[in-house]
Amino acid sequence: MSSSAPQITPKIVAEHGLSPEEYDRVLKALGREPNLTELGIFSVMWSEHCSYKSSRIHLKKLPTEGPQVICGPGENAGVVDIGDGQAAIFKMESHNHPSYIEPYQGAATGVGGILRDVFTMGARPIANMNALRFGRPDHPKMRHLISGVVRGIGGYGNCVGVPTVGGEVNFHPAYDGNILVNAMTVGVADTDKIFYSAASGIGNPIVYVGSKTGRDGIHGATMASADFGEDSDAKRPTVQVGDPFTEKLLIEACLELMASDAIVAIQDMGAAGLTSSSVEMASKGGVGIQLDMDMVPQRETGMTAYEMMLSESQERMLMVLKPGREAFAEAIFHKWELDFAIIGTVTDTGRMVLVHHGETVCDIPLAPLADDAPLYDRPAASKEEYKAWSGVKPLVDVPESSDITADLVTLMGSPDIASRRWIWEQYDHMVGADTVQRPGGDAAVVRVHGSQKGIAISTDCTPRYCYADPYEGGKQAIAECYRNISAVGATPLAVTNCLNFANPQRPEIMAQFTGCLDGMGDACRALDFPIVSGNVSLYNESKATGGGSAILPTPAIGGIGLIAECEKSARIAFENEGDVIAVIGEGAGHLGQSIWLREILGREEGAPPPVDLATERTLGEAIREMIDWGAVSAVHDISDGGLLVTVAEMALAGKMGATLDAPQANATGHWFGEDQGRYVVTISDLSRFQNFYEGKIPIRYIGKTGGDALRIGDASVALTDLRAAHEGFFPALMDAEL
Repeated sequence: MSSSAPQITPKIVAEHGLSPEEYDRVLKALGREPNLTELGIFSVMWSEHCSYKSSRIHLKKLPTEGPQVICGPGENAGVVDIGDGQAAIFKMESHNHPSYIEPYQGAATGVGGILRDVFTMGARPIANMNALRFGRPDHPKMRHLISGVVRGIGGYGNCVGVPTVGGEVNFHPAYDGNILVNAMTVGVADTDKIFYSAASGIGNPIVYVGSKTGRDGIHGATMASADFGEDSDAKRPTVQVGDPFTEKLLIEACLELMASDAIVAIQDMGAAGLTSSSVEMASKGGVGIQLDMDMVPQRETGMTAYEMMLSESQERMLMVLKPGREAFAEAIFHKWELDFAIIGTVTDTGRMVLVHHGETVCDIPLAPLADDAPLYDRPAASKEEYKAWSGVKPLVDVPESSDITADLVTLMGSPDIASRRWIWEQYDHMVGADTVQRPGGDAAVVRVHGSQKGIAISTDCTPRYCYADPYEGGKQAIAECYRNISAVGATPLAVTNCLNFANPQRPEIMAQFTGCLDGMGDACRALDFPIVSGNVSLYNESKATGGGSAILPTPAIGGIGLIAECEKSARIAFENEGDVIAVIGEGAGHLGQSIWLREILGREEGAPPPVDLATERTLGEAIREMIDWGAVSAVHDISDGGLLVTVAEMALAGKMGATLDAPQANATGHWFGEDQGRYVVTISDLSRFQNFYEGKIPIRYIGKTGGDALRIGDASVALTDLRAAHEGFFPALMDAEL
């Protein structure tokens, strides 16, 4: 065993993110002191990002099974059956810390990484989504961050040829010092051609393919497992650099090889690079692994085993091949101008052995790296303690709006409701020619190529709800995703998530985490909407100048649904003059934590609106039936901003106004309350609609479509004024042309 300098000191251990107690566990696992390479491997595998040591115990509570589920959590991505011998494979992941430090490359490599998670399993990616959270629009750094992130997502996704079909964006001061960039990819594969990561076959060759290994991204996983101090810019070298053109070649080469019988197991090199991919493949297969580091393709001279194992250079994959298939596989990767190298073999030792320049530089048991990684049941504040800590005031003395239409114009131009056109026009959302519903609706719809069926995709979360009441906020995130997928006519199938929280060593933050997960779990069970993949991102805090201390709890939800005939999918746009406008579902005018309360009165107070899961399911099923039967001409779920914002969005999308009935009382709550479980629909044939649904579900008729303004009693606002406010926010913020 070669003893790599320098000698391991407490300072070096701390720099690797290991606590003294965790280092003691390393000593016991090895029976000796590690060398630097071994310490680095333990460091990244035991990082929060790779080991989920603060969250694993709670993730087990989530529902992950259902008749549609082919593969749940534990693989690169989740897999669900979509019929006809096909499966949807999808996942969402975070790239938060890298995107704050280097927004373009951070966001770009986030897209590249999630694409690899999906095509690693044999799927051709068909759609990308994203969920972004930024700080105050007027924060001095925010314009730079928004611009870089959006360009990075577009630059990578557009070049690799996968459409970016939607997403969500929120703004709040809590993200000033720690933005969130969550990326989601959906792919389609044949159910008999799904690939998994467990290595097997003693003596089978281990093959490295893709790009060469460099020094970029070293300690990326460790960096992503710590909060930001004053030196965030100094962490720039830990951010990876992506190449979407190489990724496109890698997708095609992998899918070509997957059409053969050559692959035993396959894993992308994501966080912790060659270390995590090799450790996960070997530990899942219950085997050992031996690698010859001299054989690893390198783009820099003099690289050490430590650097090669911890590098997070992009566009790389690790495979176990069947013996005798090496030359066949090599020819494919060379045709696509990619590196191919046999770097090791599967062994029966249960150990990871690395040889470099003829010396053994690492020899460690695999079990402690993966299965026996630290697991913490961190203390969480009680509900009463959390309520006292959060400082959310009860909602009292709310005045009525002095001008409903003026408030509507303000809301339509506010950061959380304004049109995202400036963002999504930078994305190619039509490449592949299968996008049925573009960004801007409740959910994107992408046709399964060569068929009539479509996959609906939505990302959802309301962080201000999660902060005010983590349990209700967790429920609402799942319910809104279910609602958005139902609103286009698709049957919700399954969920991926990206659980973004602050420091789990703070009991208040763990109360947020456990509360949100409890709410999510209950909602998934009630709606038959299992969670099949996901990612946990903790330590999203910043001590940097001008930054807040902790993000809002943000359990971003990515859901998919299936629609048998995607051309039947409903849209939000008003379609016909004179259609009746109806609200499906009941509302009590709940203004707690509403956008109206925040934007008009400057108050973030009260409990979030409660979620009735039985009602969500009943009304979701009814809406899907209405769409399938052609009983409604437009559908939009009611969410941020309430009923009047929903109607205004439908009017702008359809370039058609409406005349609305003024309520007898509580006008502010009626128009701007954010009560859950509701939809706005338009109806062309009222008598047919009433024959089906009158008396069976809550229905309230509120007006008719037509004209060039929204009219409420004696008040009105022109669509041109609403559009100017709605479309103006982002171009004005980013100094772009309207």
